Amino acid sequence: MLMRTAKVFFQSRFAGYLQEMADGREYRFAYDPEYEGPPISLTMPVGEKPYFFKEFPPFFDGLLPEGAQLEALLRLHKLDREDKLGQLFLVGADTVGAVTISEAP
Repeated sequence: MLMRTAKVFFQSRFAGYLQEMADGREYRFAYDPEYEGPPISLTMPVGEKPYFFKEFPPFFDGLLPEGAQLEALLRLHKLDREDKLGQLFLVGADTVGAVTISEAP
């Protein structure tokens, strides 16, 4: 059972889904079969097989704020520090680089 899903875009083109698995500690990223662009990360080449992670994926973790910006985000939105996907939903539209994130309905 999936808990939450994020849509991942590369240069505004839909690339795939980042999914939080049932326990909230495992994650899966899969490219959309129609995606023909470059990889979102060199550590995750474009392919048919999904990538599985036992913790929040390092590439996506790198998109999150740190320090004072993180503290302000957590306080303003009353988020748990461990809710990395929740943080990504809040900042995902305005990340540094070509990858953006939105919460999937």
